[in-house]
Amino acid sequence: MSDPDFLDAGANEQWFARARQVIPGGVDSPVRSFAAVGGTPYTVARGEGAHVSDVEGRVYVDMVQSYGAVLLGHAHPAVTDAVCRAAARGTTFGAPTEGEVLLAETICARVEGCDQVRFVSSGTEAAMSAVRVARGYTGRDRVVVFEGCYHGHSDTLLAGGGSGVATLGLPLSAGVPSLAVAETMVVPYGEVPDIDERVACVLVEPVAANMGVVPPPPGFLQGLRQACDDSGALLVFDEVITGFRVLDGAASDLYGVRPDLWCFGKVIGGGLPIGAFGGRREVLSVLAPEGPVYQAGTLSGNPVATAAGLAVLSEIDGALLGDLSARVASFAASLASVFEAGGVEAQVPYVGPLVGVFFAADPVRNFADARRSVAGGLYPAFFRAMLDNGVALAPGPYEALFPGAAHSAAVLDRVLDAAGAAVEVLRSVQGAR
Repeated sequence: MSDPDFLDAGANEQWFARARQVIPGGVDSPVRSFAAVGGTPYTVARGEGAHVSDVEGRVYVDMVQSYGAVLLGHAHPAVTDAVCRAAARGTTFGAPTEGEVLLAETICARVEGCDQVRFVSSGTEAAMSAVRVARGYTGRDRVVVFEGCYHGHSDTLLAGGGSGVATLGLPLSAGVPSLAVAETMVVPYGEVPDIDERVACVLVEPVAANMGVVPPPPGFLQGLRQACDDSGALLVFDEVITGFRVLDGAASDLYGVRPDLWCFGKVIGGGLPIGAFGGRREVLSVLAPEGPVYQAGTLSGNPVATAAGLAVLSEIDGALLGDLSARVASFAASLASVFEAGGVEAQVPYVGPLVGVFFAADPVRNFADARRSVAGGLYPAFFRAMLDNGVALAPGPYEALFPGAAHSAAVLDRVLDAAGAAVEVLRSVQGAR
């Protein structure tokens, strides 16, 4: 995939220097920063399938895949064709379009219990709007969230989060007034909290994928459902990562627990900016113009994004995701064996096609465990060694790996080979301590 037009040695440093002049920190999202791992971010020139190439012509196996927004692989023909056709008809109208109806119908048909959805432009907006709906529906203010789960950067939900918030050591961002989180209750993931009549909703990732990959312990999600039923609170699943990735629908079906509201994003946009929140018709009836809860967005239901999303959902089904999950299960087991053979203590949890890597002796059950694994300090060396061997991981130690449909067994074998070389580096790091 290399291109003679992109063989400029030193171009990554040059582009990053230019970016830092006009973009804070040189990145448009902190999770792209190399501050936690050292070095200069590579600047992507193009992507194809499971690979990306940078402006210096280097090609990497891409395990980031836009943090899970890409499922079929970069520049998949079905998606690029749909985007081109939609853009040729107009990129935005501020009026209803056929595409948003078709995508909404597809989501509702594949997620049992989801009667309606409303589109927004990001996962942050989806979670923020779902909380507003829950507060409007219940007439209550308190929101329960879990340590290490990340629900976007809205003020109310930016407390105790994982992903980039954890990587940068920001338990609560500057600029968030104390009143904004006064009614946000943060509790340990995996434990069912006491929920009383003050709680509007419990917001949770059914699989915690913003502190690595942490599956829910047995009975946890069922306990949350019962606690919400007993107290009159709403249960909200943030499936921005898990939706249409772990199953051809929602992770709620995987665990047999139905929330009152869902948040979706990433896969449903086919790589374009989109989000959605949905749930029971009765709950969503509080939304304007029918109800008193206001929510709006100029680009919501964007025709190009909905076209891309429809293209992706038309390509995936249970068979595709089943094959991918089986391939990833084999990969995760092999990766764990690579670490074990090299004498490196590591955990490689997986759920469907989601994979985590924790440098820890014992399984990671919650955010406290994840923090301890990161505190060991091996991830930066692992990241650099993998990058040097042609595999791009997320620069943050709390992120998942996102192998997709384009990651064949042969491609994943290349990742395992790189990991084998990285283990040698990790052993030398351990030996130096």
